[in-house]
Amino acid sequence: MFLKTQVIVNPESDKGKTRKRWKYIKEGLNSFLKEFKYEFTERPLQATEISRVAIKEGTELIVGVGGDGTMNEIANGFYENQEIINPAVSLGIVPSGSGCDFTKSLNIPLGFKNALKVITQAPSSLIDVGRAKFKSYSGKEEERFFINVADFGIGGEVVKKVNQSRMKRKASSYMRCLISTFITYRNKKVRIKIDDEELPLDEYMIGAISNGRIFGKGMKIAPDAKLDDGFFDVVLVKGMKMLEFFMNAWKIYAGTHLSHPKISLIRGRKIEAFAEDDKSDVLIEIDGEQVGILPATFEIIPRSIHVKGYL
Repeated sequence: MFLKTQVIVNPESDKGKTRKRWKYIKEGLNSFLKEFKYEFTERPLQATEISRVAIKEGTELIVGVGGDGTMNEIANGFYENQEIINPAVSLGIVPSGSGCDFTKSLNIPLGFKNALKVITQAPSSLIDVGRAKFKSYSGKEEERFFINVADFGIGGEVVKKVNQSRMKRKASSYMRCLISTFITYRNKKVRIKIDDEELPLDEYMIGAISNGRIFGKGMKIAPDAKLDDGFFDVVLVKGMKMLEFFMNAWKIYAGTHLSHPKISLIRGRKIEAFAEDDKSDVLIEIDGEQVGILPATFEIIPRSIHVKGYL
């Protein structure tokens, strides 16, 4: 493969293990890609900057080494002023994070060498991208693209706790943080519109706007979602008591939860969500990063970027 290639590495991904295994990843890249530039990220959102500059300089393939958050940052660098910079550029993924849920929707197998084979041998598939407009903690409206799943409700609270644990260098797991969050979490009333059709006001625990199938470290929240069909699979989970939720949590991991009476699936292109109580923030997470609060609008951009994988 002789594409002009930029590799973007998040050395802190997978609790710092990526830095330790970089020597072996680099050797694999050398054998599969021959020539490439690489750069380590040192701060949040730097991967977006590196990606954007590289594309403007004529890079044809961006390879991300990290987890879902890293891939989100890189994908945001494909855009400037809300427009794709060069639609011919492809994203390749070397999974090396504590959360690599997006790769499962691309059928990228485990193992660095297998992932590198996908980058060199798989087709560049055009996938849909989500665009989220939401309220920041400062009160300003912000915008961010996402490639896998955005959600509001308890998921935003859990991701916030997971990320706080990482910053304090404490061991954490999604499930552990979910359990501890559930103890104090109160379901929030949310008004939701899907393609301009307003749903009845209700208490929602999870509102997952799904482009990919899996989030939350392996939860098959939208088991039939497709990355290139031009629609979100919106999975809404109404308020549950702690015991009821955890008795059914295994069904989410198995992807068999959609028959539950408190869970619904609606497909749509534009989703709007508003917290009914202005005094109680409803947190949003996007591709595993907690970014802001409701109100928010999520819109699908059909077949927007090329990604190496098998749909």
